[in-house]
Order: sequence, then structure tokens, then C-alpha cells
Amino acid sequence: MKKWVFLLVMLLPLGCEAIQQEPQAANVEYSKEVDQAQEAAPQKKAPTKTQTKTQTKAQTIKVTKNQIYQGNLLLVNKQYPVHEEGVTADVVNLFRDKELSQGYVVLDKTIRLSKGVAQKFQTMVNAASKEGVSAFMISSGYRDNKEQAQLYKSMGADYALPAGHSEHNLGLSLDIGSTQTEMNRAPEGKWLQKNAWAYGFILRYPKDKTEITGIQYEPWHFRYVGLPHSAIMQEKNFTLEQYLDYLKEQETVSTTIEGKSYEVSYYPVSGNTSIPVPVGRSYELSGNNMDGVIVTLLP
Repeated sequence: MKKWVFLLVMLLPLGCEAIQQEPQAANVEYSKEVDQAQEAAPQKKAPTKTQTKTQTKAQTIKVTKNQIYQGNLLLVNKQYPVHEEGVTADVVNLFRDKELSQGYVVLDKTIRLSKGVAQKFQTMVNAASKEGVSAFMISSGYRDNKEQAQLYKSMGADYALPAGHSEHNLGLSLDIGSTQTEMNRAPEGKWLQKNAWAYGFILRYPKDKTEITGIQYEPWHFRYVGLPHSAIMQEKNFTLEQYLDYLKEQETVSTTIEGKSYEVSYYPVSGNTSIPVPVGRSYELSGNNMDGVIVTLLP
């Protein structure tokens, strides 16, 4: 009897140890599975500015302060004047260039405009003509400082801006009219307000944005900014002022237009600045005429 008791006492610790070890072994196995699952699962990380800009191999471009004052997205108003480098280099006389003035009326022989913008405008009026809207006219385009000063003197501050402070001094803006009636009632004006964005144009001074732009409603004044900017501004009902503020706040904005992907990024520039862009992808660069540049990655 004592012998059986003695054996029982000896075996009890072994049994307890076996019971304790089994869960431990299970825990180790479970821990390995969790570790393996965590290693296999994608790890979420807060996106950095660089990651947001591009997920592909990048190259660096050097940007000088002069770039702030060049491009299609320059803000020009009483506070921010046109710099000499901001005037488009391809200004042409529309009356003399017959190929650029087909499909619409040029009001007089002096009207000039950026050749690239004139080509975009012609594409746009041709599209409108297919929808039965064809009485377009350009009444004003690029003005040099002398012409702007004369206009300001004759029209006054309520109807004109000082020399160097008008968008017409860029070569990117034009006053579009109708040969039938005034633009706020004309089919041409209504068509442009609905469709101009698709061709890179914006109505620069809308009716309900006077407090933002500082300019009264001008249903005839359109400005070329290009895609995808015009599309984003149309979707969000932004003026150029609001759009540039939005880019500074967001830093990077991605959008898809008719199946084509674009990425727009703002970078502050105070001197010589290095900016990353993806290798092998086309891009456009524009200053905002204030404090930085906008890089637009194209499809």
C-alpha cells in the first residue's frame, strides 16, 4: 500500500507539468501564426509627402525663384502683378493669322493672343459649332502695358485694372462675345459656361464670386489654365484664387478625366529648390505668381 502511495506522489508532479506544458506549446504555435500573418499582411503607414507625390522612381528637377512667375496658373490681380517672364512668348496677331481665326469673328485688326491658347479656342468653337452654337467673337486678347495703361485711364478703376495687373497682360485671357446678343443671354455664353472646362478654359470672374476675385461679374472674360485644372475647378466651383489655396492646403491632388489620370502637386519655392518627378512621365510646371510652383503629372 505504501509503495502505491509513494508511486502516486511521484507521478502527480509529472502529470501537472504535462498539463501545464500543453497550453504553453499551443500558445507558441499560435504566436508563430500571428507573427506570420502580421508579416504577410500589408503594414499601413501614414503617407509621407514624397509617397503622396509618386510611388515610382523619381528624378530631381531644379526650380529657381523665377519659375514662380511663369506658367498657365499665374494669379494676376491688384496684389500680384505680371512679371516680364510671365508674358507668353507665342503671342500672335489673330487677324493676320487666318488659320487661327477660322470659325469665329475677330473684332478688329489689333487683337493678339497666345498662339497655343488660340489653337485651343479654335478647337473649342469647332466643337460648339457641331452643337449648333457658332456665333463666337473675340473682342480682346493680349494687351501690353501701354495699352493697359490707356484703357485704365479712359475706363477708370471700376472697369479696368492698372498696367501689369490685368490678366490680359499675360496673353492667356480673352474676352469672348457673341455676334447675336450679349454674352449673359447668348447661346455662346451658356455653352461656354457648361463646356469650356473640357478645353482648359475657365470663366474667370463668375457672378457669385466677386468678393473673392475682387472683380465684378464678366460673362465674357475667359482664361486658359489647361486640364486637369479647369476640370477640378468646374467640379468644385472654384475660382483660380480658391483653387490655388486648395492646392496649397492639400499639397497633392489626383484626378481622372475621361480615363486619364493626373496628379497635381504644390511646392513652396523661396530660392533654388529641388523637386522630385517620376522618371519617364511627362509633366508640366507652372508658378502661382505668389510663393510656389505647381507640378502636374500628365497621363
